[in-house]
Amino acid sequence: MDAIDTHILERLQQEGRATQQELAREVGLSQPSVAERIRKLEERGAIRGYAAKVDAVMLGKEITAFVAVSIDHPRYFDDFATAIGAMDEVLECHRVAGEDSYLLKVKTTSPTTLDELLVGALRLLPGVTSTHTTIVLRSVKEETLVRVAPETAHWRSK
Repeated sequence: MDAIDTHILERLQQEGRATQQELAREVGLSQPSVAERIRKLEERGAIRGYAAKVDAVMLGKEITAFVAVSIDHPRYFDDFATAIGAMDEVLECHRVAGEDSYLLKVKTTSPTTLDELLVGALRLLPGVTSTHTTIVLRSVKEETLVRVAPETAHWRSK
């Protein structure tokens, strides 16, 4: 990965609709060269997909919360991950070190739907011993941009 790949990655994160022609002008290459670099970044997994950033509140998702989940034994991890994958309200799920097993970022329409998620779904999953929920009052920074330094980027084989 070089400085041109870094520029392409950062630019596409900032503006996913940037055209290959625009990127080519910015980095001083031809459009076909930029297209080939993007293809290689996709193949290597550096670009995992494309998405629009939306305003969750405008879409009726008024509540953002972080839910720490404790699971009593690792034998439940795989089934938990599968169940979480099917829950639309769960935007992120991270296995963590410390007192809890997982940390979830969720968005729901109301306190009632958050309660239904916690009591009617999460706490009923096998192995779940407790949850601790923190409700977001205001988001100061919510970013998806991952800064890339060419010297620290690693290509992973699939």
